[in-house]
Amino acid sequence: MGLGDINFLIVDVDGVLTDGRIFCSDKGEELKAFHVKDGSGIAFWHRVGKKTAIISGRKSKAVTYRAKELGIEEVYQDAHKKLDAYEKILEKHGLKDEEVCYIGDDLIDLPLLSRVGFAVAVAGSPPEVLQEADYVTRARGGQGAVREVVEKILRYQGKWEDVLKRYT
Repeated sequence: MGLGDINFLIVDVDGVLTDGRIFCSDKGEELKAFHVKDGSGIAFWHRVGKKTAIISGRKSKAVTYRAKELGIEEVYQDAHKKLDAYEKILEKHGLKDEEVCYIGDDLIDLPLLSRVGFAVAVAGSPPEVLQEADYVTRARGGQGAVREVVEKILRYQGKWEDVLKRYT
């Protein structure tokens, strides 16, 4: 199995959908910055009929809001054992490991990266994470890494043209 079999995308948040920085207001509110390119990539993914989930080790209202905005229905936050959330996703959707792409950036992501069909580490990840990855993005987290991966998979599967038709 390979890129042609990938039909489900799971992403981490801090360090993948964001650059890993956390902004805190004087009232204790947590703010995160998401790149529009990653949002577009997820929209392209959904447009060709594929699904996305988020598994994050932290909990944030900003993540809930952004996921809703992007049409991501499955969001697992405060998931210190990400493998438990992953197993729920597999069972719910009847998926095999080979059908899943996971994008991570840190040691907490290693159990998932070692299981999925296409393991992706974002640029700047620790050496252990980079070693486990099938692909390392050129873009850093929060700077279009998710969009890069989506485009790579859709091009490989011959579905990128379907995305382009909307804009040409």
